[in-house]
Amino acid sequence: MCSPGAPEAAALIHAGLTEGSANTHPGQGTACRRFFFDNAFLELVWVSDGDEARSAPVAPTRLWERWAERGGRACPFGLIFRAVSGSPDPPFPTWAYQPSYSPVPIEIANGTPLGEPELFYFRFPRPPGARKDQPTKHALHLRTLTGLRLGLPGNGPRSDAARAAEATGLVTFALAESHIMTLAFDNETQGRSIDLRPGLPLVLSC
Repeated sequence: MCSPGAPEAAALIHAGLTEGSANTHPGQGTACRRFFFDNAFLELVWVSDGDEARSAPVAPTRLWERWAERGGRACPFGLIFRAVSGSPDPPFPTWAYQPSYSPVPIEIANGTPLGEPELFYFRFPRPPGARKDQPTKHALHLRTLTGLRLGLPGNGPRSDAARAAEATGLVTFALAESHIMTLAFDNETQGRSIDLRPGLPLVLSC
C-alpha cells in the first residue's frame, strides 16, 4: 500500500527496475503501478476512490483499512498466490470476493488480522505468455523471485492462514520492529542487498 499515485515507485526505478504498465480496478476504488519479473510481479497500490473502497461489496476486503492505516497498525502488504496446474485448491480456508472488473472471483484467506498481510488466491494457473507484453528485464538483473521474507512486529501467534502460507515454503515470517518485506531474486547469487527504507518497507536481495 502506497501514497496516491505511488511516488514511492521512484525508489524502485532508481534502484534499477523497469516499470511495467499501471492498472486500475473499476468499482474497487484502487489503482496500482507494477513491476514484472519472470514468475511474479510487484504492485504498489493506493486507494483512488474512497467511496468505492468503502462500498458494501468491497468493504470486507479491508483494502480501505490497510491503505488508511498503513504505517500504523495495519500491515501494508498483500500476498497473491496462484494455483499451479493440477493443484487448484488454496493452502488456507478462503472466502470468495467477486470484483466487478474480474470475470473470476478472487479468494481471500479467512481470519487474518490487520497486523498480518492479506492473503489472496487465484484458482486458475496463469496462461503461458500472459505477461509477454510487460518488461521483465531490469538494469539490476533481477529475473526470478526465489524467496519472500516478511518481518512483522509483535510476538503473538500467527493466524492459521499465515502458518498455512508459510508451510508452502513460498514465504517465511519473522519478528521485526516494523513491517518489512524482503524479496529474494535468483537465489541471491549476486550477494547484494538494496534497502529501500524509509521510502518503501522493502529490501531487494539479489
